[in-house]
Amino acid sequence: MAKAPAKKDSAAPVATPKPSAASKKAASSNGQASSNGHATPSVQPVLNQQFDAPAPLQKYGTVSQRLPIGLDTKARQQSVNNLNQLLADTITLRDLYKKHHWQVVGPTFYQLHLLYDKHYEEQSGLVDTIAERIQILGGVAVAMAHDVAELTSIPRPPRDREEAPVQVSRLLEAHQIILKNCHDYAKQADESGDDGTNDVVVSDVMRTNELQVWFVSEHVVDSPLVRAE
Repeated sequence: MAKAPAKKDSAAPVATPKPSAASKKAASSNGQASSNGHATPSVQPVLNQQFDAPAPLQKYGTVSQRLPIGLDTKARQQSVNNLNQLLADTITLRDLYKKHHWQVVGPTFYQLHLLYDKHYEEQSGLVDTIAERIQILGGVAVAMAHDVAELTSIPRPPRDREEAPVQVSRLLEAHQIILKNCHDYAKQADESGDDGTNDVVVSDVMRTNELQVWFVSEHVVDSPLVRAE
């Protein structure tokens, strides 16, 4: 008995055209080519843009009116200038605490090691608070170490390791510089109607520094030993 002829599949496969050389070149320029010749999406960083950068978004030392906070340009500019000075000094004091935290030595090592680090963290918080206030006012906050070094009014300490009383003395001098400026800046902000800056200077910077002065200065009190009766 003869076998019936095999039935042909009605859905015959359609031949896929091979990609041309031009399409392969275009795919390779936009991404990586897969095994079947199709391009796969690829995201590549655009590097070295700083070498041909456009004009800066905003010059340091200027004030923009981006945020409608009810203050005129003159008041904003004065507060931004004062706050950038305060920011540079606060960054310097913060780093001075970290230097002393690493280098402290002597019988009070443990107590001062912990105290310096605690104050470092608190000053770090003030750095953010001051910088954010500058940005809110439409200014540009000073940031980089070399710019801070040029602007700060706190004397530069030596790289050497110093005795604990000398460390404390340097810290108290730095605190006093900041606190003197705080009194002036708070008064100027109050007179210009910048209550937000006045609050930052008094409630945050001044009160934190005053409290730290208390904790640090008690380590160098000349208290004679007495016999209890």
